[in-house]
Amino acid sequence: MEKTYTVSVFTENSIGILNRITIIFTRRHLNIDSITASESEVKGVFRYTIVLRTSENQVNKVIGQIEKLVDVLKAFVHQEEEIVHQEIALYKIKTDKLTNGDVEKVIRENYARILTVDPLFMVIEKTGHVAETQLLFENLKPFGILEFARSGRVAVTKPMKELSTYLKELETKN
Repeated sequence: MEKTYTVSVFTENSIGILNRITIIFTRRHLNIDSITASESEVKGVFRYTIVLRTSENQVNKVIGQIEKLVDVLKAFVHQEEEIVHQEIALYKIKTDKLTNGDVEKVIRENYARILTVDPLFMVIEKTGHVAETQLLFENLKPFGILEFARSGRVAVTKPMKELSTYLKELETKN
C-alpha cells in the first residue's frame, strides 16, 4: 500500500552527492514529490528532505541503498505522524488588484502576508501544508496570478535523537 514518506538524509558537503542520491530513486522508478537541501544543526553536515509516495518495503530498500553511499552519514524514513513540517509559497499578483479590498480579505482569511508591494506587482507569502498553500492559490486565481512558487517540505522529527548523538555513535563504531 502506497503512503507518503519523508526521507531525511544527512551527508558531508560533497559535489555530486544529490545526484547520487536521486539516481537511487530513479533506478527504482520512484517519483520524488519534493526535495529540499540545507545545512543541518551540525557544522559541515547537510540535510536533504525528500518526500515521496511509495510502499514501506520500497522506501526501506531505498534507505538501505542511500546509506551505502560514501558521503552519507545517516538516512531516516518517517511517516506523516512522526514529523512536523511546513512549506512556503509565494504568489505574485498585480498591485492594482489591491485597491478593492478583496485581495486583502483573502490574504487575512488565509493567514498569509504581503512581502513586498511594487507599483506593478505585489508578492504574498503563505507558510503551511500543501493543502493550505493550494487553497490560497485557488482563492487568488480570480485576481490573476502572475507567478507562483512553492518550496519543498521542510521537516523536523518528533521522536529522534539529535544528529550529533548519531555522529558520536558512528565515530565510536569506527
